[in-house]
Amino acid sequence: MNPQRIVVVGAGHVGLYAALRLSKKLNARRAEVIVIDPQPHMTYQPFLPEAAAGNISPRHSVVPLRRELKRCHIVSGEVTKIEHARRTVTVQPIEGPIKEIAYDHIIVAPGSVSRVLPIPGLRDRGIGFKTIGEAIYLRNHILDRLDVAAATPDPEVRRASLAFVFVGGGYAGVEALAEMEDVVRDGLKYYPELKQEEVRFVLVEASNRILPEVGPEMGAYAARQLQKRGIDIRLETRMESCVDGEVHLSDGEVFHAETIVWTAGVKPSPMLDQTDLPRGPRGHLTCLPTLQIADGDKVLDGAWAAGDCAQVPDLTNPGAWCSPSAQHAVRQATVLADNIRQVVYGGTPKNYRHKYAGSVASLGLYKGVAKIYGVKLRGFPAWLMHRTYHMSRIPSFNRKARVLVDWTLAFVLRREVISLGQLHQPRQEFTHVTPQVTEDRTPEPVGAATR
Repeated sequence: MNPQRIVVVGAGHVGLYAALRLSKKLNARRAEVIVIDPQPHMTYQPFLPEAAAGNISPRHSVVPLRRELKRCHIVSGEVTKIEHARRTVTVQPIEGPIKEIAYDHIIVAPGSVSRVLPIPGLRDRGIGFKTIGEAIYLRNHILDRLDVAAATPDPEVRRASLAFVFVGGGYAGVEALAEMEDVVRDGLKYYPELKQEEVRFVLVEASNRILPEVGPEMGAYAARQLQKRGIDIRLETRMESCVDGEVHLSDGEVFHAETIVWTAGVKPSPMLDQTDLPRGPRGHLTCLPTLQIADGDKVLDGAWAAGDCAQVPDLTNPGAWCSPSAQHAVRQATVLADNIRQVVYGGTPKNYRHKYAGSVASLGLYKGVAKIYGVKLRGFPAWLMHRTYHMSRIPSFNRKARVLVDWTLAFVLRREVISLGQLHQPRQEFTHVTPQVTEDRTPEPVGAATR
């Protein structure tokens, strides 16, 4: 019997956990698992704010695929098309020609991308916060702005350099803003030219509250704590333009800012546009509670999905869908892998059912909010719960140990406030000192003597 081929598209929370469980639960003679992702690692996104703040090393917030998925075949490339009618997936490797991979089962979990709006200037000035590269860039950029502000004699440049705008009041926006405000506050100790009163952090949110995941009471508490730190929170406000760093808000205020961070929601990966799989009104793959992709009541045999790109019914809350959170993604991955195993061995898949336990959010070092099974925590206990939960969720003992060491060192040593901006253009200095040489390609005269 030839082994069935299971292709996993995307190595995020769903892809990594599902592939890992499948490789452990299925004998190699029954199935082979192929994981396709452009990146050689899985990014544990809840740790991006801590990586940006320097609390942990950026390398420790990612999980190397080849180390963790030893029994899987890793393909480093980008999926450009899925034709489930033919059961083939088309892959563009990092280098080399396009190739097709046939499959018996496919897990479609490419995740999500930033949901951006057609705002003038956003493409040129905005900084996203979805990848480890963006987190590293944001840290270096903000610290570089402190150097600019301390050195410039121009008051307008100084004000713009010390203005930091974060658009989006969800998890990513609030946690990134809170951590980076801590970084700037610590960094000012080494800049006698700058004063805390000159620094301006602005949080722009289109709805009437922040952190809706922790409920209105804890969201209001988080807003009050941020305001006590001098953070300007603009609710029911939109950014309408940021051309050349000139920020226009819908409430009429106009000011210059050299740092504009966009965290206003996510949408399913655009890769899904290149598939023949059924999708919902917002672009998500439509799934049954078994995590099988379905077109209405018709199940697509061998097609599975979960996570941010999937629309999965929430059986604990009839009529609702599972939220696009890491909590659901990790648990869906486990059920999905077990269901594929059941089908491979001739069994019946089971429904995914998980009552949302609650949410935790960090508001910077030693500060946080949480709502777990109806219990509300704030301050240090919530921050400790935040770290404990995410420590338990990041895959592999290797990463757990490294993050714990990082946290321990950060507790006993002062925070590093050094910008390594040269990382983003590492060859600039070398090319500056290297002379241009024009290769002489003058053809040799016909009939020239040879020696």
